[in-house]
Amino acid sequence: MTSYTFTRELRLLTPAQFKSVFSNPIKASSAEITLLAIPNSELHPRLGLTVAKRFVKRANQRNRIKRVIRDSFRLHQHDIPNIDIVVLVRNGVMEMENAELHKLIEKLWRKLSRRYNG
Repeated sequence: MTSYTFTRELRLLTPAQFKSVFSNPIKASSAEITLLAIPNSELHPRLGLTVAKRFVKRANQRNRIKRVIRDSFRLHQHDIPNIDIVVLVRNGVMEMENAELHKLIEKLWRKLSRRYNG
């Protein structure tokens, strides 16, 4: 039975873990979202989110964006290679509907997987 949970092991937790991703990442980006990734030594991908107040003013809107991205990651974690991913959100993401955001992030997961695998 494949598990689709989002446990602590699937998250980047410490500033050091985040910092390591910024050193020399593989990138996949759109106008609104950038994914940075580096290979990890775990047997699964890990996700870190940064949704800046500068781009998304209200907490409830930041939470909505994070929720949609986490949900998409949870559902696609088995298609993503063993990499640490940091998601950076930029301007324009607020105007997107949840379904639109889901579609965009799915496209970025695929792009990242392709770049990582070859």
